Amino acid sequence: MHPLPAHQTKHLPTLTYPFNGCTFHFAQSSDGISNGTALWLGAQVLSAYAASELNAIRLSNQRRPKAVELGSGIGLTALALSTLGYEVLATDTSHVCNSILRRNISTNLRHLPDSAGPVQVRVLDWHVPSDAWNWHDPLQIASHARSSEVSRVVPDEGILRPPFDLILSSDTLYDASLIDPFFSTLKSLCLQGRDSTSSTPPKYPLVILALERRDPELISTALARAPIQLTRVPVKKLRKALERVGIQWRVTDWDGVEIWKGIGRP
Repeated sequence: MHPLPAHQTKHLPTLTYPFNGCTFHFAQSSDGISNGTALWLGAQVLSAYAASELNAIRLSNQRRPKAVELGSGIGLTALALSTLGYEVLATDTSHVCNSILRRNISTNLRHLPDSAGPVQVRVLDWHVPSDAWNWHDPLQIASHARSSEVSRVVPDEGILRPPFDLILSSDTLYDASLIDPFFSTLKSLCLQGRDSTSSTPPKYPLVILALERRDPELISTALARAPIQLTRVPVKKLRKALERVGIQWRVTDWDGVEIWKGIGRP
């Protein structure tokens, strides 16, 4: 059994998704309010690429590496990184977090192996400037919407915060109005928690973006505005990554999905 491409499963309210020796169970919804409540191809390709290429980071660190995802959607990539040993901060809008993401993370974390890293879910609205972010609130870093949940009292040492070793995002640049807020948020995350006055040069995070080129002009415009230098991962490498996690798709099943990466040094 292997996962089907997302465009073949949009009509399903629940998904069973085998990955890296685990079986994830996701709720999804095409609710007309947000694109983030359903699975998309970019997350599928990004999670496969992570399983193929990012395990070595876990092995080369004395501590668990920390990752933050922008636009976590139904939670596939966040959970994939968890199985690789990462501590993961999964972020999205208030609507996505409260309707789908928190539920999916809670459902799956308790079934993961002991080697899996923790996953925390918090709201991060890209339209809120970084000087208004709150890293002490366990439910939201930044939001214009009032949370429907009551914040739990969590010791500060239990909350994931910058600096991060890895920043990821998939299927998030599909509208021109999102380009500048997204990259502003990305740039802030690259810089936060790093001491620019230190004599030791700061170590910036690895940034990996998965994009589906539905609108070629929009994607080209977005890449031209990126605050860091990005390099495209070859299609051949992505094909091998899919095969390593047992996904036997035709090229036409994921045509248009690209992965770009770079060091987050603005």
